[in-house]
Amino acid sequence: MHRATNPRIVVSAVCVFDDAGRLLTVRKRGTDKFMHPGGKPEAGETAAQAASRELEEEVGIVVAPQDLEPFGSWLAEAANEAATQIEATVFTAPGRWTAHPSAEIAEIRWLDLGAALPQDLAPLLTDHVLPLLAARAKQA
Repeated sequence: MHRATNPRIVVSAVCVFDDAGRLLTVRKRGTDKFMHPGGKPEAGETAAQAASRELEEEVGIVVAPQDLEPFGSWLAEAANEAATQIEATVFTAPGRWTAHPSAEIAEIRWLDLGAALPQDLAPLLTDHVLPLLAARAKQA
């Protein structure tokens, strides 16, 4: 039996932290998983340009593309599209931030990385980003 390859969506995402060191997660309208702010690049945009634009559109945080710090790139199961992979380039926004939901964002939630994790997080977070953040915290 021939298995079709899952479709792949290219996205950029950003790790944003508040004064308490909590990680910003967002839930888009009509979905039930929390994820990073971010989204798909528009024609001609670099990953960093897409991340910068999406960050401003979704949560009102303005960081120039060149100021975003590369964090990693991963393949992960898409949180809200069945049988779909995302190819995610993840950045961190330097500094500490406040955020407000706008555009397609229904809700924001700051995630305490030292507490038990909620069950409604996107696979990119649980499988890739959070383990790396935990490993880096232990080294610090």
